[in-house]
Amino acid sequence: MLAASVALAVLAFALAWPVPLLLGAAAWPSRAPATALVLWQAIALAGGLSMIGSLLAFGLAPFGPDLLGAAAEFVRASAPAAEAPSVPLVHLFALSAGVLLAGHLVLNLVLTIVRIEHQRRRHERLVTLLSAPVPDRPNTRLLDSPMPVAYCLPGGLRSVTVFSAGLVDLLDEDQLQAVIEHEKAHLLQRHYMVLLAFDAWRTSLPWFPIATRAMREVGMLVEMLADDRARHTAADDALAAAIVLVSGDAGAGVGAGAGTGAAAGARAADGAWSLLPVASAPSDTRARVRRLLSGEPPLPAATRTVVWACAIALVALPTVLLFAPALAR
Repeated sequence: MLAASVALAVLAFALAWPVPLLLGAAAWPSRAPATALVLWQAIALAGGLSMIGSLLAFGLAPFGPDLLGAAAEFVRASAPAAEAPSVPLVHLFALSAGVLLAGHLVLNLVLTIVRIEHQRRRHERLVTLLSAPVPDRPNTRLLDSPMPVAYCLPGGLRSVTVFSAGLVDLLDEDQLQAVIEHEKAHLLQRHYMVLLAFDAWRTSLPWFPIATRAMREVGMLVEMLADDRARHTAADDALAAAIVLVSGDAGAGVGAGAGTGAAAGARAADGAWSLLPVASAPSDTRARVRRLLSGEPPLPAATRTVVWACAIALVALPTVLLFAPALAR
């Protein structure tokens, strides 16, 4: 088990530092955001399994040659009537750290779900009080505010899309439809669930810079996925112009031919649809606009297949390292 522990530690280090940095710097994710999102989720899951598995495997090494057998022996040895074995302190420390880390991650995920649900219900009450239903748009509400705002509020069967009177005044009909379709895509594709998991990872490890980097990259990818969904019913230039106008980032439209006459300081509630703290930087807005107007081709199917295979392999590798010896025995 010591060899498995070392291998898992090496994998955990790779997935915690160089691999996310390389993926974050890569240019291809904008051509296949769904595939890149799967890879980010695989990195996060495999990284967590590797960190916890490495600690558990090292901690249980004195109790047996495989994880399951060693865990059973540890439970037997921990019984009150059993004679306490002589185990080096470093192994007990690693075992305790692995159990505490696993418990910390699970508990933080539960607390994040509770927190987000509390915020969602409070926001839902405010939306009900301050907005009115739009007669010709089901599950859509109009907020009487001069600020250009558009977001979706997840809630299962009660999910709604909210936009403001300021947005209606700012955009033409095609641009408004593009924004609404973008927000509906977040609901249909359950992006809030993906972001919730990464937000829990970030708050669990606030000292871990890659967790924050992953949260931003995943937030950008779900915005691109929503853009792609909106492109099915809206023209690319209409969606790009709407992004520029609502964000108030005049620089995003430079050289793109998009309208840039938004009032200074006008900001969208970007990220509010999920009730998660995912802010959209001006550089992200420009990247989305360039992507819509550049006409770059999607990633070839063969390349996407390779990335999917890598994602599956990343999740399978720590699982095999942990449980294959027990199954072989």
